Amino acid sequence: VLSFIIFICYIASLAASFMTAPLLEFLLALFLLFAYASKLNEKFKGLYWPLSDFLRCVTAAVIYFAISIAAVSKYNDGASKAAGVFGFIATIVYAIDFYITFNDLVTFLKQGSSDSPEGHKSE
Repeated sequence: VLSFIIFICYIASLAASFMTAPLLEFLLALFLLFAYASKLNEKFKGLYWPLSDFLRCVTAAVIYFAISIAAVSKYNDGASKAAGVFGFIATIVYAIDFYITFNDLVTFLKQGSSDSPEGHKSE
């Protein structure tokens, strides 16, 4: 929802060139929501879904931070300022999300490394 609000603010502002990043993040969030809701993550075992969510959150936080700084410092209209403020809020939200997802990844990796592979018996 936050990405969609930022997208609308950028469309209404002078900084319309920044509208691509929130639109892509909104569409990626919709895709992941659809994938988890329809249990696609259980059907496609080859893709580690929390890792893809982690990478999306990291890139979104960095991109939102960069375009928010540019929108607030370069443009003077109200919609650009609002998009920048919402972008900073989105940066914080995505940073919290990738911190939580990172903890899940660390737990998964520790669990995987503690399982030692069993030796094969030669017959």
